[in-house]
Amino acid sequence: MADRQGDSGRAPPLPMHWVVHRPRRAFGEGFPEVLAAAQAGADWAFAVLYDGFAPKVAGYLRVQGARDVDDLTSEVFLAGFRAIGSFAGDEAQLRSWIFTIAHRRLTDERRRLGRRPVADTPPPDIASGVDVAHDAIASLGEDRVRALCARLGDDQRDVMLLRLVGGFTVTEVAAMLGRSEGAVKALQRRAVEGLRRIISHEGAPL
Repeated sequence: MADRQGDSGRAPPLPMHWVVHRPRRAFGEGFPEVLAAAQAGADWAFAVLYDGFAPKVAGYLRVQGARDVDDLTSEVFLAGFRAIGSFAGDEAQLRSWIFTIAHRRLTDERRRLGRRPVADTPPPDIASGVDVAHDAIASLGEDRVRALCARLGDDQRDVMLLRLVGGFTVTEVAAMLGRSEGAVKALQRRAVEGLRRIISHEGAPL
């Protein structure tokens, strides 16, 4: 990877356009071959994996307010490529693995900057209207989602952006964040309720 990054040590600029939706599989049946080549150290395979996953990772980090999206994205993939020999799984599992690295790097950055996550505990019940409101929020544009989620606490924002931008399921998000599914659903419910209040107050109810 070092040769591909050039003298500056930075990853090449990433396309920043993304749409909030469940992402399609990037490689399909060719994934095992790409993974095997990457684990064998093939530069072309690293490039294919980077091109396939980096835009979504960069979009997630950008909406999360990372200080330098390009640098942090580079750190995520350098860490991932160094450890890829130990990875075993399919394409969806690799996505989750890479996003877990991204989230941990983001958490490290928050700690360096003195930011702390907001404590939150799950209530016993999950409102039935959460999925409908979640889908309505997901239909908003990138800038709007970013502005809205910036008004949430760190824990709620992490859950919402992994669900909206990363396209991960509640089960996947729970594994990535080291939380129970109930806690993730609770954070999502509270985030959606908070965003619904904000949007309704601004005259555009969900």
